[in-house]
Amino acid sequence: MKILVIHGPNLNLLGSRETNIYGSKTLDEINDSLNTLAAELGLELVIHQSNHEGEIVDLIQSARRYSAIVINPAAYTHTSIAIRDAIAAVNIPAVEVHLSNIHEREEFRRRSLIAPAASGQISGFASESYLLGLRAAAFIANAKKSAS
Repeated sequence: MKILVIHGPNLNLLGSRETNIYGSKTLDEINDSLNTLAAELGLELVIHQSNHEGEIVDLIQSARRYSAIVINPAAYTHTSIAIRDAIAAVNIPAVEVHLSNIHEREEFRRRSLIAPAASGQISGFASESYLLGLRAAAFIANAKKSAS
């Protein structure tokens, strides 16, 4: 099973950016943890980070060869109809993840445009959100495969 992981804007700054909100782990450390868990679960991961909405849309549109997507759309969570529509269009399971609990934050961060198109959302567990998201994506993809 092959899963696409997409990190959105500013996540390349993890470890030095607002550590009181996002934690001290770097994106490389999160990716290492994801790769370790993927190996344990027998999954193949392809991981991308982009600060550009169109590039994220292109990645999602090319994801039909994957069993699932794990995506942290970051700030695009609250603004990107294009990313939401791309997730809906590819018709593969997508799990939205966030390091912080977006529902505890500023009012504008509490609404996700992505969530209605995703299979589920995990937020508020720091870097563990990604690992939970990967497990959820594998579970949903397996269930979809079994139902086919």
